[in-house]
Amino acid sequence: MATSARYHIDHRTTYRYESAVSLSRQHLHLTPRDGAWQRCLEQCIVIDPEPTHCHSRVDHFGNPVTQFDIEAPHSRLVVRAQSTVEVRSHAMAQCDLRSSASWEDGARALAYGAAPVLLEANRFLFESPYVRVKREFAAYAMPSFTPGRALLDAAFDLMRRIHGEFEFDPEATTVATPVLKILEDKRGVCQDFAHLMLACLRSLGLPARYVSGYLLTQPPPGQPRLIGADASHAWISLYCPNADGGTWIDFDPTNNLLPDTQHITLAWGRDFGDVSPLRGVILGGDAHELDVAVTVTPLEPAPSTDEGSAL
Repeated sequence: MATSARYHIDHRTTYRYESAVSLSRQHLHLTPRDGAWQRCLEQCIVIDPEPTHCHSRVDHFGNPVTQFDIEAPHSRLVVRAQSTVEVRSHAMAQCDLRSSASWEDGARALAYGAAPVLLEANRFLFESPYVRVKREFAAYAMPSFTPGRALLDAAFDLMRRIHGEFEFDPEATTVATPVLKILEDKRGVCQDFAHLMLACLRSLGLPARYVSGYLLTQPPPGQPRLIGADASHAWISLYCPNADGGTWIDFDPTNNLLPDTQHITLAWGRDFGDVSPLRGVILGGDAHELDVAVTVTPLEPAPSTDEGSAL
């Protein structure tokens, strides 16, 4: 695996409305966040029609957010976000997963009354609008979480089972499909598989968060890359307590792998609702058509320097 990779991301969202919209207020998670292994080098968001008001802030999960209002009538809205991102290798080797603490110790570290109180992890321990905490999810997870098994090794096995037992089917679900329905039908898309794995982990008392971002799509052999053919992606991150206070480890159940330089992180939260790329309210519009096109283009990595060991 390469030690680092650079990408240019072009994410275009177009709404076409049946009738004029008189007021639009939108909330965007389209700026890749900086972190220990990722750096957003350039970013530009262009909105048409031009907003009446627009400002940037950071939400309570630490994600960059852009908010804007359009207070003039319009029949079309186009939001184009372009970013250049560098991602460093950070995935653990599978053999190292077995050296983590037991999953029971991981749950005890976050149990009520445990000290110290791990507030950053605790917020990802409970139910959220798209993720339930129920015995059905704990029961599905238990064959992976056998007594005394290393936390990260057990999570890897759960990821492997979801990948092997659930079918990727973009026609089977919508954003509103309950996660219990996903468990019953065993089909869905990356968002569904992320919500399912989160429900399994949280139902065992293990904190885990939803991660949104991008994944480079490889064309068939001999075929060119198509502009707009890539898509947003979703995976999960599990909190693993350790002697240094704890760390977050990413798992991608859709692809059965540990995310590394091929995954570009946009934002994280409790579930999809916290990090939807574009969410808002409008007055008017009636019916609408939505078109989303994402292009992820690999760039040449930057030359290594003595100062390049940390972001």
